[in-house]
Amino acid sequence: MKNENLIKEMNVYLANLNLLYVKLHNYHWNIQGKGFFQLHATYETLYDHVTETLDEVAERILIIGERPAASMKEYMALATLKERESAPIAVEASVKEVYEDFEVMYQDTLKLIALAEEAQDPVTADMFTGYAAEFHKNLWMMRSYLA
Repeated sequence: MKNENLIKEMNVYLANLNLLYVKLHNYHWNIQGKGFFQLHATYETLYDHVTETLDEVAERILIIGERPAASMKEYMALATLKERESAPIAVEASVKEVYEDFEVMYQDTLKLIALAEEAQDPVTADMFTGYAAEFHKNLWMMRSYLA
């Protein structure tokens, strides 16, 4: 199984999930304006889901026989998502920012499916196909919210 590049990219994905987890908390705590109650609850649902996903990705890396990145230092060195300062943010602006991050995650998920297929790892490809479906659905919901 050719998995060196797959593992590297899974660790980048893991780092981005950890950063996304923190950012979703940031929005959860700092959004302001009409729609607060709905999005406050939605962001909690999203970061709970990200928690499950990051655990699954880390465990998959272990199952494959490698070690997942597991420190903030590693995450910040690997992550391609950008941190967000802890500050108030308007509801619509928060959705736009989350949308941008989810689009990055969706594209990275598609890349990982291709890498897993190339490495002849159908289990990892299937796992990431599920993540792609979830990100794709959330992107549609955010586009609808912003319309």
